[in-house]
Amino acid sequence: MPSRRRSLTGWGLTNGTVADVLELPNHEVASALKEAGSRGALVRGLGRSYGDAAQNAGGLVLRLLGAAHQAVLDPQRATVTVPAGVSMDDLLRVIVPRGFFVPVTPGTRFVTIGGAIASDIHGKNHHGEGSFGNHVESLTMLLADGSQVVVGPLQRPELFWATVGGMGLTGVILDATISLIPIETSRMSVDTTRIADLDTLLATMTEGDDDYRYSVAWIDPQAKGRSLGRSVLGRGDHARLDQLGPKEAIEPLAYDAKQLVTVPPLVPRMGFINHATVAAFNEMWYRKAPRHRVGELQGIATFFHPLDMVSRWNRIYGAHGMLQYQVVVPFGAEETMRGVIERFAASGTASFLAVLKRFGPGSLAPMSFPAPGWTLTLDVPAATGGLGDLLHSLDRLVLDAGGRHYFAKDSVTTPEAIRRGYPRLAEWKAIRDAVDPTGLWQSDLSRRLGLTD
Repeated sequence: MPSRRRSLTGWGLTNGTVADVLELPNHEVASALKEAGSRGALVRGLGRSYGDAAQNAGGLVLRLLGAAHQAVLDPQRATVTVPAGVSMDDLLRVIVPRGFFVPVTPGTRFVTIGGAIASDIHGKNHHGEGSFGNHVESLTMLLADGSQVVVGPLQRPELFWATVGGMGLTGVILDATISLIPIETSRMSVDTTRIADLDTLLATMTEGDDDYRYSVAWIDPQAKGRSLGRSVLGRGDHARLDQLGPKEAIEPLAYDAKQLVTVPPLVPRMGFINHATVAAFNEMWYRKAPRHRVGELQGIATFFHPLDMVSRWNRIYGAHGMLQYQVVVPFGAEETMRGVIERFAASGTASFLAVLKRFGPGSLAPMSFPAPGWTLTLDVPAATGGLGDLLHSLDRLVLDAGGRHYFAKDSVTTPEAIRRGYPRLAEWKAIRDAVDPTGLWQSDLSRRLGLTD
């Protein structure tokens, strides 16, 4: 199957580079790798990493083909074995009607299972159930020498945990067996609370998150003064059968996630996102939320993946694209989180998507992002003046507090920031070098951050 030259970007639509892209089934990967040159090879999922993690300038980029009907569900064990190239969207359409849900989902269902493992994705349930890698029982991998191996927490655990969160730099994940969450319905029971300031939000989440499986707070990143950190907190769990009304109970596991609209390609060069439009949106979003509402039934897509209802929503930032900045700071460093939010609000930078979550214990993976503490995510237009200086100033606050950055979101972090934020980097490199001594697996991110040098 011939490859074709393509310009690739992340979801942020910035820093595009050109590579030879090849779409192929799992059984053809080994032979395709013989065509990789000095710039190496990388597997790309659905391109939802925001920066350059799924790009390989001048090299080979593979896109694995896979179909959800190939997934093997074991209802007794509550597990599924699925090709790595299958999207979470397609997998949910198979397992939800049969009474199961994925163990962890990010804010989009348009990620592949392989990408979920390579990024060790986290979701609204990290405070109780950890990241995706904690729920993987085994992986089938293709290594740089062409051999296939099965790894897991009990079988070659050092390679398994280096692959979880390893951003595709240890080998090709061909398939995975993951544990699932049994569910009675396809609805969520959600409690929503409007919260006036950051101190109240942190206290409310600290005191009450453990009573919920899922928790996430939208924050108004432009609010200042006494309103700093004003937010809308949503917490919930999968609804039980006895929580459904008569009409919903007819098909309790019905699932049909849809995209309702598409952002057209012809948007203003600077996009629709600016200080005025974002300030108006944030005010509206905060005011329309209920002061306190208990037990509202929502669909899975509404609760977990609201932005997926708008196809190509990343276009609203215009031709220059956007950056997503995500960090974690440990518990006890709440003043650092306050400082980050204050500095961002004072800068006047436009952001309508700012999310705060509590992380529970981290995994055994040396390159996994989540660690016990608070994680903040901010979307910002890439064309914002002085953005680099602002984000690097926030970096210093985060790193001095013992925090770090998320590879799957990063576009601007430095090698030094990664060395400080990931103290087990050398351990990971040693494992990677042992299974890839010639440096086959490469990416724009790995070169930019010195992960494979």
